[in-house]
Amino acid sequence: MGLLRMYAITAIVLALKMFAIDFVQGRARLSAKTFVNPEDAKAFQGRQAPEDVEMVQRGARAWRNDLENIPIFLILAWIYVTAGLSSGAFAVYCIVFMVARIAHTICYIAAVQPWRTIAFTIGAIATLAMMVQLFIGVVIA
Repeated sequence: MGLLRMYAITAIVLALKMFAIDFVQGRARLSAKTFVNPEDAKAFQGRQAPEDVEMVQRGARAWRNDLENIPIFLILAWIYVTAGLSSGAFAVYCIVFMVARIAHTICYIAAVQPWRTIAFTIGAIATLAMMVQLFIGVVIA
């Protein structure tokens, strides 16, 4: 599989994963009929509360964690694609990172430890490994 195709698949899967968090949050709000915004409480015949229910907050924390990790991976991956390095190694980095981020989100939403931390660490290792290969293959070369 070509580098650009693998990059596109990775970016799309990760974006879809992040959108899934929105659905989890929306479902949690509607199930609890609890809303932070008064217009939402009125529109959905719910109650207004000073803060979101726990599941919505967990989703927000998972989303923030994605925003701290996914953009860095995608920027480095784009440099990798541009440099034209090994497509086999790139596929491994991307697949491992995608699976790790999906597992991290599932574990975050479900409040499962230590698997959430393990998934996070695996994704971070994939990112670090790609950085090392970029440093060797682009910067030092």
